[in-house]
Amino acid sequence: MYELTYIVRPDIDAEAKTALVERFDAILKDNGATIAESKDWATRRFAYEIAGYHEGTYHIVNFTAEDDKAINEFDRLAKISDDILRHMVVTREVNSEVK
Repeated sequence: MYELTYIVRPDIDAEAKTALVERFDAILKDNGATIAESKDWATRRFAYEIAGYHEGTYHIVNFTAEDDKAINEFDRLAKISDDILRHMVVTREVNSEVK
């Protein structure tokens, strides 16, 4: 299980942001990932300026993938997108035991 967090620039309009999220969700799916959840977390102020912005909207995607093809393609395209300020993928441990 992976958790992908990316920050969308704050001045993008709602329609363009929806299209951006759908596009990047599709990139993951088209490259073999299965998305469990894709949602906005919050618009937050940054501790320091990023690309001229002082805040951004955080979007979180939880997904599974057999290999890193989906992650690599997302990473490649996110780096050249002007609408995504930062992104990070982490591996989540899944607890099979419920306490």
